[in-house]
Amino acid sequence: MRSPRRHPLLVPALLCALAVLVARPAEAAADGEDGRADGDPGISAQVLRLYQDAALATGRYEAGRQEAEAQRARELWFQELLGRERREIAVLHEGLGRIARAQYRDGGGLPLTAQIIFAADPADLMRGQHVFSRTMLAVDNAVEKSRRAEARLAADEARAAAVRQRMERRSAELAALKQDIEQTLEDARWRLQGQADASVAAGSCRGAVRLDQPQPAAEHTWVTPVAAYELSAGFGSGGSHWASRHTGQDFAVPIGTPVRAVGAGRVVKVSCGGAFGIEIVIEHMGGYYTQYAHLAAVTVDQGESVVPGQWIGQSGTSGNSTGPHLHFEVRVTPEAGSAVDPVPWLAARGAPVG
Repeated sequence: MRSPRRHPLLVPALLCALAVLVARPAEAAADGEDGRADGDPGISAQVLRLYQDAALATGRYEAGRQEAEAQRARELWFQELLGRERREIAVLHEGLGRIARAQYRDGGGLPLTAQIIFAADPADLMRGQHVFSRTMLAVDNAVEKSRRAEARLAADEARAAAVRQRMERRSAELAALKQDIEQTLEDARWRLQGQADASVAAGSCRGAVRLDQPQPAAEHTWVTPVAAYELSAGFGSGGSHWASRHTGQDFAVPIGTPVRAVGAGRVVKVSCGGAFGIEIVIEHMGGYYTQYAHLAAVTVDQGESVVPGQWIGQSGTSGNSTGPHLHFEVRVTPEAGSAVDPVPWLAARGAPVG
């Protein structure tokens, strides 16, 4: 029997195909881990949506609370009107009683016919009786009018109380919704921070998370690095957390707060390790650099150009951080050790911090 002949190119071809199949998974893994492909915006986008939901819920809750307070003020006004009406009715009743008592004393309790017979001047007596009758009618009319007014005010007060109760129930519902959203937001913030901590521990940043963001205002040349904040540690302050003096200005903000480029420039560094945790450094015209540190996520890549107010990341507490905040520096070189006080630097450019 003849043995089959092997094609001289078959073995090399099979070896090449096997090498390609083995190499592809390794290349894919490299792209996902070190190639800085775009990151998944899932948790970052959720945090921003929850920020918006929380702001909306807070606004609706505050509007409902203010309306309920206005309704309570209207109730107090109704109660004051009722009190005034009741006092007027009491005065009328007292006046009517005085008239009746005086008439009884003057007439001695006699019937009107007997009073006419025994009266010294029957004409005067009849005039007095006519005046008394008109007075009684006027008092009765006033009393009846006041009673009708009191009934209307009491009905209005009851309706106002019912409206207030509905408003208070609605306010309670809005408060519960607000609390639920804020709790969900807090949970999402810490999941975002967990991803940041994992990146810092691995020393490898996720790729830029691309988020829908508002168009930066064209009229602003310089802005503060966050829109709303509380100032914490300032430039040059001392403490056990720094080797010498604090080299930037800290802005206390919750995890996930959008961080903005303070001015136009180019991203020269995106890093995920060391004391600053996740950080971004931007080069600006005039030889200045700004640093944004302790981030939870970045939304730009190294080499990318940015405009004033553009979101470049989300705040966090990565690296050597005692709590959620943004550490912001202004430098004359891209590296640490050349910082200048950022507060007057921003103020001189029309972006006061305070």
